[in-house]
Amino acid sequence: MKSEYKIGGRLEVTIQKIVPQGLGLAFAENLTVFVPLAAPGDVLSVKIFQLKGKTAFAEIENILEPSAVRVEPPCPYFGRCGGCDFQQMNYEAQLAAKLDIIRDSLKRIGKITYENDIPVIASTKPFEYRSRVQWHLETRHKKIGYYRRNSHDIIDIEHCPILEPALDNTLKETRHTLNWDGFWANRADIEAASGSDSSVSIYSPEIAERTDEIFYSAGDKYVYSAQSFFQGNQLLIPQLLDTALSGAEGRRGLDLYCGVGLFTLPLAKKFQQVIGVEGNDDAIGYARRNAASARLENVTFAAQSVGDFLDGRELEGTDFVLLDPPRSGTEKRVIDRIVQLRPRDISYVACDPSMLARDLRQLVDGGYAIVSLTALDLFPQTHHVETVVRLNRS
Repeated sequence: MKSEYKIGGRLEVTIQKIVPQGLGLAFAENLTVFVPLAAPGDVLSVKIFQLKGKTAFAEIENILEPSAVRVEPPCPYFGRCGGCDFQQMNYEAQLAAKLDIIRDSLKRIGKITYENDIPVIASTKPFEYRSRVQWHLETRHKKIGYYRRNSHDIIDIEHCPILEPALDNTLKETRHTLNWDGFWANRADIEAASGSDSSVSIYSPEIAERTDEIFYSAGDKYVYSAQSFFQGNQLLIPQLLDTALSGAEGRRGLDLYCGVGLFTLPLAKKFQQVIGVEGNDDAIGYARRNAASARLENVTFAAQSVGDFLDGRELEGTDFVLLDPPRSGTEKRVIDRIVQLRPRDISYVACDPSMLARDLRQLVDGGYAIVSLTALDLFPQTHHVETVVRLNRS
């Protein structure tokens, strides 16, 4: 590494592409440079804030030549707020960057070269789509909003352009109606979600008010609340269900990390028996209610961790496994147990390409072949992307 590279040093770089974590990739002599909030094709003056061997992380100081895909971010908080990191690119460039991130993760982490096309299903709305959110509070200063980028300082947010309008209105109302003097602690969090009819559910352990139930309807009706997980972009749920479940049928299907039963209910119409597994008590309670409301008698639920469930059950004869783990990925032993179970088909729904790539490596080594891979943009204006991989036993 050249001796002149140091913290605070300045470079002129050209961004080659966007890589995992949404960072722009550039090169200097004997140095790989990662730049947040960049666009492919940007020529930038950047300032190094971190060095690791021959790798540097740098912030944009000046845009010398803007990329052809660079646009003016519509949000006044962009760059400071840690919620979005792709508003500097037009929507077509965002989708292309997410495909690059998926392929990079597969190749670098999973050692998988996937030669086929990866279809990408765009969100019908690049803004005003988000129907689930967590707000952070600083009660002494009456702040409500999101964390500042790369910190836990709170950015006070008046309006969030990615929020579904009912949630954005709730953010404004909450600021003015909250009993700020009623909090013991200086910091608190609020979970909020909106349903099909724009009704809103709010939950916080610091607030005594009852948490309302809301619903989403897509063929089946799902009741849930802000205390339980539900997809944050309801606009693409029909496409997500079709991509993950199309053609699936057989005797027994497993829905691992089933939440409130989003995949469980349609699976029950395709299989003789379906078991949903979920470790969150609130979610599993709603899942049971939703299955009962749909009058599905071939569904059972297990309220335990997926790892414990797979370790403690005789599940021979399972034809199909769907897994939709949280962003942190599956527990260590889960993929090994699925391979031992030898289902004919697997549908893996992932919101983190790096965790997906890690698990796909194990599945491929365990005798499974990737049949299809589809990206769904459930998270416009961010580097996050939902990926559905269909596999069968080769």
